[in-house]
Amino acid sequence: MGLIDFIVRCAQLALLLEVSGYPKPGNVHRISDFKDTRYEHFLASAVAIEPCLRRAAYRGLKASRNLIGLDDLRLGYLIKYGVKEVSKWQSGGNTCLGILTLIIPLTCAAVISFREGLANFRSYVEKIVKSTTPRDSIDFYDAISIANPGGLGSSPRLDVKDLKSRDQIVRENIGLFEVFKISASYDLISREWVTVFEISFEVGSPYFTKLMNELGDVNVATVHTFLKILSTYPDTLIARKAGLDRAREVSDRAREVLNAGGLLTEDGKRMIWSLDRELRNEGNKLNPGSTADLVASSIMISLLIGKIKL
Repeated sequence: MGLIDFIVRCAQLALLLEVSGYPKPGNVHRISDFKDTRYEHFLASAVAIEPCLRRAAYRGLKASRNLIGLDDLRLGYLIKYGVKEVSKWQSGGNTCLGILTLIIPLTCAAVISFREGLANFRSYVEKIVKSTTPRDSIDFYDAISIANPGGLGSSPRLDVKDLKSRDQIVRENIGLFEVFKISASYDLISREWVTVFEISFEVGSPYFTKLMNELGDVNVATVHTFLKILSTYPDTLIARKAGLDRAREVSDRAREVLNAGGLLTEDGKRMIWSLDRELRNEGNKLNPGSTADLVASSIMISLLIGKIKL
């Protein structure tokens, strides 16, 4: 298998494993759907992003050969391209914006660092996200408009819904990394960029790998990684829709489920299914969607590093 194929498949498999993990409380999973978004919409999305991932990998390859600079990887365009492809293949709304925002830079960085055995994987992620340009910011704003994610809210500076923001981005030469600095305090995906994927590299991936090596059960590893991240970091999608206090309550409940053994004990199983039902009582307001995105990026890193076998 060639390098490009390997990296693209790691990304797609990460998406498929994440959405298939069950029960991830409050999320779409293999036996629970939302009113307008089904499990199959996420499966279609994981397939639809293949050309986008492949293009990201090839641009990373060009950068590794010094044919283009890191500032010409076009992360914003690649995210927008992926969102467009997803919208062609499924009708379940926004299924991939957050995930694409995470896995596109990971894909580019993996290709560049692979010749060094991924030893500098994270450092290349940092270089890549910090090299983004105003063009990336504009393209990302376009991607948001296309995906139309729920719970977007507003920002006092560079608000996506304010058309003047694009002019300001160009005028002040604001790259996408700088844009995410503004929203990092209230958005986990933005925070992940600004902290160089701290949750994915330091919490999610090590925890997922540990569970896979100890248990060999990918569903338990996926669900428990979800609970681990959720219990540690209140989900900002919930916070935007229902308030920070509710997000913290959900994190506390996730911690209780893990402490009870999660899917490994009868008490834990009862608690996790109960939490799943409770988080669906208010529509999608209590859906830990940002957490799910971070689980996907964490699994992708574990697959790339190659220390697990399904």
